Amino acid sequence: MASIGGADRPSTERIGKAGPVELRHLRTFRTVARTLNFTRAAAELNYAQSSVTEQIQALESELSVKLFDRTSRKLTLTPAGERLVDYADQMLLLVQEARTAVEDEGQEPGGQLMVGGLETLCAHRLPAILARYRQNHPRVQVTLREGGRGELYEWVRRGEIDVALTFGQAPDDKPFVSESLATDRLMVVMPIGHRLASYAQVGGGDLRGESFLATPQGCGFREMLDSLIHTLGVDAPVIDTQVASMAALGQCAAAGMGSALLPEIAAAGPAARGEVAAIPLTGSASQTAVTMTWLRRAELRPSVAAFLDTACSAFREMASERA
Repeated sequence: MASIGGADRPSTERIGKAGPVELRHLRTFRTVARTLNFTRAAAELNYAQSSVTEQIQALESELSVKLFDRTSRKLTLTPAGERLVDYADQMLLLVQEARTAVEDEGQEPGGQLMVGGLETLCAHRLPAILARYRQNHPRVQVTLREGGRGELYEWVRRGEIDVALTFGQAPDDKPFVSESLATDRLMVVMPIGHRLASYAQVGGGDLRGESFLATPQGCGFREMLDSLIHTLGVDAPVIDTQVASMAALGQCAAAGMGSALLPEIAAAGPAARGEVAAIPLTGSASQTAVTMTWLRRAELRPSVAAFLDTACSAFREMASERA
């Protein structure tokens, strides 16, 4: 996770008249509850690990309840901790909505903006968009978080991020609002010298029995490959090797371990450097949408609305340039 602007400032906000439960303690609790790791939670929150530990201990003391079971090997939520997760989500979302309701409409957006994206979009699309956004809205502290497709939608649902950018269509779920920003061609990436490397395009029978690399189930790119396999039927490639990340797909293809399906933005760099051959895919599964998803609310915070406008404008310009 990268934090752009702002600083690690303690919060003095309190919830309730009698209880001294601090909002920052709830935010920290929610992150630890999701990661089940103090070190990862500290990195995401831009805190020292000792600060995270102290905040959890303070929250347990304030509530007079144990929230986590700690062993030498793992961290787990207690039943009380599991119950608190939903309440923490609701309270933090309510605080965000309250701030939106009272914020001066004529005021320059400020506060925090949490944006999440898939690995490839974080590397190739979001940096330019966030740079433009920060230039136009310098009072906003922006945090960018990378995650898998399922993780991103869950973070939006829980209010941990404001906006998620993914490939493919967002779930048809009541809490979500989504907008398709662009489409990207899918490329078959293969080792230099591969039998298909000289083709202008590939599809159908060209890929029958071809050895393919894939990311794990649940990854957006795995869904694209599974869709291709389903579409091609008897002409489909065969998944022989599973790798952990998108970056590893290109590297393993370059090493001769097999072919991979990648969006054009991810394949362009390695292909331009002569590390792999990248051939356009043909057929009904040859493109994927870039989708922006956020939580349905009566009113969007100005910082979120401004980001949606910035992202839409940036993708329109990218499409014009490519055309």
